[in-house]
Amino acid sequence: MNPDRWLTPKRLRVHGLLFAATIWVFYLWSLATPGLRDRNGNLKGTDFLHFYTLGSLAMEHRGGDLYNVSVQTALAAQRVSDASGIRYLPLYPPQVSLLFFPFAHLPYLWALACWWTATVLIYGLCCYAVWRACPRLRSWGWTAALLGVAYPAFFHLIAWGQTSAIALACFTGAFLLLDSHRDFRAGLVLGCLVFKPQLGLAVALLFVATRSWRIVAGAGISAGLQLACGFFYYGWGAFRDWLQTLARIPLVLPALEPKPYQTHCLRTFWSMLVPWDGLAFGLYVISAAVVLAWTISIWKSREPLSLRYSALLLAAVLVSPHLTVYDLVILAPGILLLADWLISEPRAPSGMGTLVYLVAVLPLVGPFTRWIHVQVSVAAMTALLYVIWRMQVRRRSDKFEPVEYSANAKLYQ
Repeated sequence: MNPDRWLTPKRLRVHGLLFAATIWVFYLWSLATPGLRDRNGNLKGTDFLHFYTLGSLAMEHRGGDLYNVSVQTALAAQRVSDASGIRYLPLYPPQVSLLFFPFAHLPYLWALACWWTATVLIYGLCCYAVWRACPRLRSWGWTAALLGVAYPAFFHLIAWGQTSAIALACFTGAFLLLDSHRDFRAGLVLGCLVFKPQLGLAVALLFVATRSWRIVAGAGISAGLQLACGFFYYGWGAFRDWLQTLARIPLVLPALEPKPYQTHCLRTFWSMLVPWDGLAFGLYVISAAVVLAWTISIWKSREPLSLRYSALLLAAVLVSPHLTVYDLVILAPGILLLADWLISEPRAPSGMGTLVYLVAVLPLVGPFTRWIHVQVSVAAMTALLYVIWRMQVRRRSDKFEPVEYSANAKLYQ
């Protein structure tokens, strides 16, 4: 008996309803307080304060202060009364502040409400676009929608007020363009990830290694144009300060990751497990190289794009040198694509569906890593990528190569 048979639509709906009700009711209860602090004493929107401050600097054309922590802390307290003493480490490239220029014209709560609305719309549209490209999930629309609402990464994206929905849009747009064989345009979209360069590290290495030059060229052009926006608005000084800040990252990692149990990548997996920094970093480099080798092998195979792109997303998360729980939202397309593939694939490896399920839900238990020192979500993602790699290796050895098809292809009885 296939152990994945326990993943019935009815059971998934029940789990989704329980997860969604638990996390969202608790969060709304936490927000239901007067003022800008929630019941836990955190500022509502959390990280959005940083982006609101960056937008305020852009509004005043203060490029010289984009990487000055003290100035930004004082400005945040000046603009948001309950933000006194909150400090953020500025690492985003200069052009990101321009995105929040319009939000800085509004009072903080109104700006946060607008950002939450934009985030929900982007997330919903991305999930809908990928769901539409999954013909086997068409009859399970409400189930997919419920599970999308219950996805822990989406909850954290809203709770932290972060920007990862834009990265999700980049990965979603690139998938749809690759599915229609528009490689250069897909590269243009992927190049927009330069605002969160850690998410594009594995992607860049993959496409260079596979000599996908049209994608690489598109990504280089769009990344250059995006950086040029900040350069022309602020001048060379802000761009230089950004590069100098990036060079100092190894010295400020504790400030960048005050809650390492909320991170979900190979680097922090090893740093939480191994007490020696040098050894932990060496294990990260080795395991990241293995993950990249698996992904390159999968990408060069003739497996369907749904499998290859899901592997790319898993690698993007695992290889990233810094990935917080809200960034896991970029895995949403991969979860949908893998579910669509598993429905009609009789030769799927046993337990693969369970691994997809675990990848989706295990971020909920991230806080337990404080005591067990093993980030189980990273183990699940690595295992899922290994299963995909091993499956395509076996198919090659059996001289069985599935024919590439479009994710939008019609199904015939």
